[in-house]
Amino acid sequence: MARASSSGAGATAVKPPKQKKTRWYHQVWQAYQMTRKQDPAVTWIMLGAAVAIIAVAVLIGLAWGHPVYTLLLGVPFALLAAMFVLARRAESAAYGQIEGQAGASRAALGTIRRGWNFPDEPVAVDPRTQDLVFRGVGRPGVVLVGEGPAPRIARLLEAERKRTARVLPNVPITLIQCGTGEGQVPLKKLPRTVQKLKPTLTKQEVSEVIKRLTALGGPRLPVPKGVDPMRARPDRKGMRGR
Repeated sequence: MARASSSGAGATAVKPPKQKKTRWYHQVWQAYQMTRKQDPAVTWIMLGAAVAIIAVAVLIGLAWGHPVYTLLLGVPFALLAAMFVLARRAESAAYGQIEGQAGASRAALGTIRRGWNFPDEPVAVDPRTQDLVFRGVGRPGVVLVGEGPAPRIARLLEAERKRTARVLPNVPITLIQCGTGEGQVPLKKLPRTVQKLKPTLTKQEVSEVIKRLTALGGPRLPVPKGVDPMRARPDRKGMRGR
């Protein structure tokens, strides 16, 4: 009987502790904390927006003869105004945190909810300067987004455009430079710029384009000059042992 009880106790699985769900107010607080670090004035701007809404509600109530009633109606709208300010400032703070980092444009493009396919890995990399090119596919065609100084990234984008055009000769290819230089798109405006492109392909054509580009593969790293991998010969002395 003792053996049976011990085996039964061993067979009983220990239930892992339940993880607490993140409530919406926790998310709001985290967003506020993150935004305040980047934008210390956000607290006063939120309070100003809320107070302005309440003041307007009270004034309407005084003119109407029911200030308490309009005040109660104004409080929810004041909270909405404060949340709207927080959302906009939090978005700007988030872009400010990642701006200038490698892959920042891909992170910004990840905010596009639907209609576009952006792989996480870049399709072109300059190993010397660390300039990057990311590729996306949607109904407007193929979009190539480059990170780097304007004159330098333009050459890398053009090289990738030619490479892509050889596989997709009849598909529109749009080049976008992400950065703060002249003619470049700021990071926070990048998702909106991509979403504004006019659709030209059907959903079936988009799927076919993605298949062809998947077969094309990722970035091709340069081979050192003077080395022909097709003519490389093994070191026979090394194979026999010196």
